Amino acid sequence: MHKFMSISLAAMACLAAYPVIAKVSPEEAARLGTELTPVGAEKAGNEDGSIPEWTPAPQKGELSGAYPSDPVIDAEKPLFTITKANMAEYEAMLSEGHKYLLQNYDSYKMNVYPSHRSVSFPDFIYEWTKWNATNCDLLDVDTPDNCKIGFTYPIPQSGAEVIWNHRVRYRGSDVRRYNNQMIVQRDGQFQLTKIIEEAKLYYAVAPDKNPMPLLKGDGLFLKYFSQTVEPPRMAGLMLLAHERSGAGPEGRQAWLYSPAIKRLRRAPTVCCDNPYEGTDGHQFYDQVDMFNGVLERYTWKLLGKREMIVPYNSNRIAGDSVKFADLAAPGHLNQDLPRYEKHRVWVVEASIREGTNHIFHKRVFYVDEDSWYPQAVDNYDARGGLMQMQEGHTVFVSNIQTALGTPEVIYHFNSGRYFITAMANEDKPNDWSVKFDDADFEPNAIQKRALK
Repeated sequence: MHKFMSISLAAMACLAAYPVIAKVSPEEAARLGTELTPVGAEKAGNEDGSIPEWTPAPQKGELSGAYPSDPVIDAEKPLFTITKANMAEYEAMLSEGHKYLLQNYDSYKMNVYPSHRSVSFPDFIYEWTKWNATNCDLLDVDTPDNCKIGFTYPIPQSGAEVIWNHRVRYRGSDVRRYNNQMIVQRDGQFQLTKIIEEAKLYYAVAPDKNPMPLLKGDGLFLKYFSQTVEPPRMAGLMLLAHERSGAGPEGRQAWLYSPAIKRLRRAPTVCCDNPYEGTDGHQFYDQVDMFNGVLERYTWKLLGKREMIVPYNSNRIAGDSVKFADLAAPGHLNQDLPRYEKHRVWVVEASIREGTNHIFHKRVFYVDEDSWYPQAVDNYDARGGLMQMQEGHTVFVSNIQTALGTPEVIYHFNSGRYFITAMANEDKPNDWSVKFDDADFEPNAIQKRALK
C-alpha cells in the first residue's frame, strides 16, 4: 500500500530535453470532475479508508480575515503518536527529514489525527483548470504557455509541471499578510522578526478582475512588497518583486530599499540560494512559500504518488490561541501543537543541472494532491547528505477557498537551529478585503513610501 504508485514513462523522465509538451488528450482531461477532482487529485479514498474521499468544503467567512478553524477537526484527538520507539512501523510514510528528527531527538513526536480532504477552490478555477489540461504547454521548465487562470497542469507528466501548479495556485487577488519569523537556537531561545507583506496576484484570479491572462509573453503573475518593522536594527528594510514566468531578466525583477542609504536599488541577487534579507542565512529566496523562483538550475523528475504522513489541517498552530513562545522548543517545534494526517502526495525530485550551481544539489518535494502545496521538502548537499527539511503546516482558508502553509519551518540539521516563518498568531490573519492599484507596486511608489 505504501509503495510508489505506477506512472507512465513520460512522467518518469526528467526535463533534460526541450521542448516539453504538457497538455493531455481530451480523453484524459475528461477524468477531471469524475474519477479525479476538478484540480486533478484522486477523488476516491484509499483501500483501507485511512485516506477519505474528497469532500470539498464551502466558502465561508469574511475576507477581512479570520484564523482557520473547523469545529469537527479542531475537536478531534490523535489516533496515534509516532516516536523514535515505533517509527519503523511508519517509515514508508515519512520524509527523510521527519525520520532524522525522530532518530535524533527523543523529545520529537508526530501526533497523527484522522485525515480530512476538504480543500476546495472557486468554480472559475475548476472551469479553467479543465481548459488548461488540453491547452496549456510547458515550453521549458520556466515558460508555461497558453495557460488561463486555473491550475496549469492538473494531470502532470513531469516534476516541473507539479511545481508550476504550486507556484501559480489560486491565493485570492489582493492580500495583506503579517509575516512573523523566528530563528530558534538549539536551547529554544529565539529571535523574532516582524514583516508586513502586500501582494497583488494576476494569474489565478476571477475573470472579471483580469480577463483570461496568459503566462506566455509578459508572464506576470504576482507583484509583492514587504516591509520589516522589527527588530529595530532591520526596521524600514523594504523588498519589491515582480514575479513572471521565464528565467533571468524575463523572470523575477526585484528591488531592495535600505534605510541606511535611503535608496531603492535593483537587486538581481533576490534569487535562488541567496539568503533572504533579515533571516541570517536561515532561509533562501527560493524557499519562500516552500519553493518559488526559477526552475532552470535543476532537472525535475516525477517519481509518482505516495501515501505519507504530513502536516495538515494545522488550525491550532495557525490560530491566536498559540503564542510565538509556545511554538519554540529546543531542537524542534513544540510537537504538542502540530497536527499530522495521512494524505497522498506527488513526489518530485529536483537534481542540480550540469553547468549550474545551488547549495542544494538535490531537493525532494512532497506535494499535496488536493492543494498542490508542498507539505515537506528534503534538501541535500553536494555529497548527498541531508542538510535541511522544510515543513509546511497546511491550513484550508475557507474565506477565499485555498490552502496555505501557516507556519512554515526550516530545520537546519548541521547547526541544530530552525527557522519559523509565516506566523500570524499574535498579529492578524491574512486580509483579502484590501484593494491595491498596479501603481502601488512600482519602484517610484515604494521610494515615495520609504521617504514619508
